[in-house]
Amino acid sequence: MTASESSQRKSALTAGISLVIMALAAFFSYGFVHGSLVVQDDAGATFNNLMSSNNLFKAEILGWIVILIADVLVAWALYVYLEPINKNLSVLAAWLRLIYTAILGIAIMSLIVVLLLMRHMDDLSSFKVEQIQALMMLGVDAFEAIWSVGLILFGGHLLIVGYVAFKSVGIPKIISILLQLAGIGYMLIHLGETFLPEYEGVISVLNLVFTLPMVVGELGFGVWLLFRGGRLPGSA
Repeated sequence: MTASESSQRKSALTAGISLVIMALAAFFSYGFVHGSLVVQDDAGATFNNLMSSNNLFKAEILGWIVILIADVLVAWALYVYLEPINKNLSVLAAWLRLIYTAILGIAIMSLIVVLLLMRHMDDLSSFKVEQIQALMMLGVDAFEAIWSVGLILFGGHLLIVGYVAFKSVGIPKIISILLQLAGIGYMLIHLGETFLPEYEGVISVLNLVFTLPMVVGELGFGVWLLFRGGRLPGSA
């Protein structure tokens, strides 16, 4: 194996492992914890859930930090892996993911503010309970809104990665197509949620249509990178 092939394999492993870890952390932090603690449009129920599950909420934040670190690693590793196919587009894809990661970091700060409010309840005794509940709900809503803006750029990243992957000889075409569909899905859904939230029905339909590529696209690419990325055709 040449130095170039070794670098390709290492970058594929880094990206693959990071993507799998990210998927597991996202399932825990967003799919399990966030989905069970946050009750949309119900500040009182959300407040009660957060206060009674303080450690679980901390674990959610930790999961988001793991995702943040993994995103940085993926941005670098995919650039190294895809650079021989198209350097300019690989650079653009990496920057879009890094900018998305920075936006995610800002969103996570909103959850940390909510955690600080929970820690300093005694100092907020002059506030009405309803006001504290509203502040916490605002922090949670800010997280979701800021993250949603970032996911528009994330969709652009996946669209470019999918296009570059399609031009590759070794990457399966089905994976590249799923990545491009996932990118389109993220962009359409989160453009709608950010700028046209009144079209809730249309956004729900888009979520149903693009759920499969959004779930399978990047994770499938990660698994492929983990086991086959950077290996010579026919190698074990």
